[in-house]
Amino acid sequence: MDLLLDCLKAFFIGGFICALGQILIDYTKLTPARILVTYVVSGVLLTAIGVYRPIVDFAGAGATVPLTGFGYSLANGVVEAVDQYGFIGAMCGGLTATAAGITAAIFFGFVMSLVFRSGDK
Repeated sequence: MDLLLDCLKAFFIGGFICALGQILIDYTKLTPARILVTYVVSGVLLTAIGVYRPIVDFAGAGATVPLTGFGYSLANGVVEAVDQYGFIGAMCGGLTATAAGITAAIFFGFVMSLVFRSGDK
């Protein structure tokens, strides 16, 4: 029963975050790229003020998988690296914490570029 409840919480919180992005696409003049950046920056800011951690504790993957979760990972990586290495941790902590996700995005983007041909619309 706990697994079902966890899945429902993740589904609804993640769905809410994605629905908010769809509303921004449909009803504003913001481009998807600007919405992407807004989500990542808002994840960092919400983590910095202590709001996003309780959401992650409540929703799990529903809060860490969307782009706001990437910002959350960046902010946590910086905090941990600053605690460990001092000022230099502010420069390398975010990349260290998100290296696997960045690497996966680059790798799978490359594989898709080999599989499919680009063309004009």
